[in-house]
Parts: sequence; structure tokens; C-alpha cells
Amino acid sequence: MDQLSRSLLEAPIIEKDDYHYFVHPISDGVPMLEPELLREIVIKIIRKAELENVDKIVTPAAMGIHISTAVSLMTDIPLVVIRKREYGLEGEVPLFQETGYSESEMYINDVETGDRVLVLDDVLSTGGTMKAVLDALTGDVGADVADVVAVIKKAGKNELSDTSYDVKTLINVTVANKEVVITDAHGDGWGLRLCGLSRGRYPAEVSHYSSYARFISHCENASDCGSTSSSPMNGDNISPAISIENSRSLATGSI
Repeated sequence: MDQLSRSLLEAPIIEKDDYHYFVHPISDGVPMLEPELLREIVIKIIRKAELENVDKIVTPAAMGIHISTAVSLMTDIPLVVIRKREYGLEGEVPLFQETGYSESEMYINDVETGDRVLVLDDVLSTGGTMKAVLDALTGDVGADVADVVAVIKKAGKNELSDTSYDVKTLINVTVANKEVVITDAHGDGWGLRLCGLSRGRYPAEVSHYSSYARFISHCENASDCGSTSSSPMNGDNISPAISIENSRSLATGSI
């Protein structure tokens, strides 16, 4: 069992207004976030997200920031944080955020028309925040959304269910009988992984992306693929030194 799954199964459950919530370091900042868990999540995102020619990573404040910062560091892709505070800078675009818990305005800066962006967030729950972000990016800003990834999805219908937006997730869960239940350990959407394919979902059109093709070729042809001593990105629990050295190669397909 990977660390993300284990951490969710062990997550504390709290009750509020007759509804049970899990409390997790990725979605809530508590309990303490262990670096190996964050590292595993970042590698999963890099393996699953479309990174080809992405100009910027975009994330809403606040709980997407730590995930997106780590991905930015490992891919050299600049990071834009959508803030709840208005700064009045040139080109600032407001958006109205409505979730199952609150309503507020957020503000996008530094995303231009034609920018190819990767949108990251911690949790996909009601989908209100994500829909508002995607509507603003594709509509008001005119950006090209290359991919959308949320770490955790709370199973069930959300505001994106009947839209054309496609959100990849790393793991899908629900809460039943005061416990976290994993409904899909691999999450939504296809993704690549070393030494093979994630759940066999590998669309033919991915062959058009030379970086991914080189990446897959490297994995399939490496005689030591799977070796803990030789494979540069073996498994999800990799050392910090190795992850930093090879993450850009993984993202660009140059390994």
C-alpha cells in the first residue's frame, strides 16, 4: 500500500453539522505533512499530468500551494497562485468561487491569453472552486488548459460532472461509518508510470508527444527497470537527492 492510501485510511474523522469529514495534511495542513508523502504525491502528479509545453502551473489558494510549489521545483515550471485578495495589478481577473461551504471572490494574475497551463489542487469535492477557476482561465483569460489534476477526489457527483472539463485525480475516496473508504486507489484519468502503464490506460495519441515516447522507451528497454539500486525513479518513495536530480528529466522525457 502506498503512503497516500495509508495516510487517508489513518486520517482522523471529525463531525460537523451531521456530516463526517476526514482531516488530512494535504487538504487541511494537519496532521503534520511528512516529506516522503509529499514527495510521493509530486511524483504521481508528474507521471499523470500532461506537461508537454506547459508554461505555468496554476493553483488556487491555499491548500494547493504546497503541492504546486513542490511540482514547480521539480519541473522548473513557474507557479501562479490564485489569491483571495485583490491587488489591482494590470491584467488581474476576478472570479467568483462558490463551494459547499462558502462563497468568495478570487483573483488571477500573471496568466495571459494563450498560456498553456496545468491546474493543480488538493481536493475535488463539490467542484465549485475548480469550475470557477477553469471557467475564468478558459473564458475570461483565454488560456489553454493542458491538464487538471487534483490529489484527492471525494466520490460522488460534483459541479464538473456534467461539463466538458476532465479532471485527473490520484485517489478517490468517500467516508462511510466514520471511516475513509478508498473507492479507486488509482484515481481518475490515465497516466504513465515506470516499467509499464497505469491501469493499462494509455491513449494512442500520447505517441505524438515525443517526450512521453522517449520516457516509455527508456523504461521498457532498461534491463534494470524495477531495480531499487539502478532505476532513477523506481517506485514512489524515492530519496530527495535522486528526485531532484531526475525530476526534470522525467518531466521532459530526456531520461
